[in-house]
Amino acid sequence: MTRLLEEAFSTVANLPDAEQDELARVMLQLAGIDQPPLQLTPEEEADLAEADAEIARGDLASAEEVRAMWAKHGV
Repeated sequence: MTRLLEEAFSTVANLPDAEQDELARVMLQLAGIDQPPLQLTPEEEADLAEADAEIARGDLASAEEVRAMWAKHGV
């Protein structure tokens, strides 16, 4: 194992379990190992359904709202 990979593992080990799992899935996908689809919680499924409904209604953020969101997060 390379020093950089060891450093990455050490850093990721300090993150919450859910973030560790997400990063592990990404790593495995990058290594060519298929991962099963993520299982959404009932709350996540409800949020996704609401987002789909908003899109269907055309209730989308304006370009200005999107720019403001990115600016808020320093992007």
